[in-house]
Amino acid sequence: MESSSPSVPFPQLQAPVESTYRACTIPYRFPSDNPRKATPVEIQWIDLFLKSVPSFKQRAENDPTVPDAPAKAEKFAQRYTAMLEEMKKNPESHGGPPDCILLCRLRELVLRELGFRDIFKKVKDEENAKAMSLFEGVVQRNDEIEDDGKRVENLIRGILAGNIFDLGSAQLAEVFAKDGMSFLASCQNLVSRPWVIDDLDAFKSKWAKKSWEKAVIFVDNSGADVILGILPFARELLRRGAKVILAANDMPSINDVTYPELIEIINKDADGKLAGVDASNLLVANSGNDLPVIDLSSVSPELAFMANDADLVVLEGMGRAIETNLYAQMKCDSIKIGMVKHPEVAQFFGGRLYDCVFKFNEA
Repeated sequence: MESSSPSVPFPQLQAPVESTYRACTIPYRFPSDNPRKATPVEIQWIDLFLKSVPSFKQRAENDPTVPDAPAKAEKFAQRYTAMLEEMKKNPESHGGPPDCILLCRLRELVLRELGFRDIFKKVKDEENAKAMSLFEGVVQRNDEIEDDGKRVENLIRGILAGNIFDLGSAQLAEVFAKDGMSFLASCQNLVSRPWVIDDLDAFKSKWAKKSWEKAVIFVDNSGADVILGILPFARELLRRGAKVILAANDMPSINDVTYPELIEIINKDADGKLAGVDASNLLVANSGNDLPVIDLSSVSPELAFMANDADLVVLEGMGRAIETNLYAQMKCDSIKIGMVKHPEVAQFFGGRLYDCVFKFNEA
């Protein structure tokens, strides 16, 4: 079910990885908890995953690549629901105790066993096409901002606004009309600063003084997220002389962009430029990951090799930067950026739903 290639720890993690790194941010249980009784936090998170079953079932029913999709989608819903209910009774079942990585992995496992490889493919393709048509306008607006600090703040706001377009969040799939104005409106309608974690001012002052040589950016969703949020930021880093590596999932999961899809998106500009900026130093890497969250102790050797001399690591999105890796310590400068899209995460931080996280740590 997982990618068959071997995996290695991400080289920019502080060593020793075994003792200093823990992927999941929110502890579902503590050593003193009874191993055979689900904790209140485990139950809360299992319920969150249970709530998402109908929307996944609906996507699966309409997957044109799977024969007998409606019957198999029903099987998915029954099997995954049964697993989750069993974990509430016995948290040690199904490889538990549960954390956000295991709960995501079990969902993918059941889908793939039934032949569902990419139930969000149609919506990803539609979102990518829409976002591509808006890309030039978004970078043009950024380029018109002369003040360096204001421009980078606008780019960061663009990443956060793009990150709203997340079909892993049931409410958001309904809330946003997917047109060009909604991206612009989202940029302007972000919750007011200070955000729940807000190191933007520290980053802006570092941005004014430092140019990074090599940045690795772990990308998240298809559509506006990667095309209107991440690519304009990557383009700005390229313009400042950095090499930029975009690390994308090996296999499909929710509406996250995959490695093959991202190569296709970036190859759209035939002259080797990204809206007028030389893109010869822009590379796409396969992260070796197949989930909407990521365990950095296990990435592809290809990414590890490319990231060995990075001096900036950016983790983007609620799954990779907030629910996992928020407290991951890096040997180089790092940014964790994303939007809080689950009430359970907002509660953990004592923040607001749709609050923003911008965590910047210097090496």
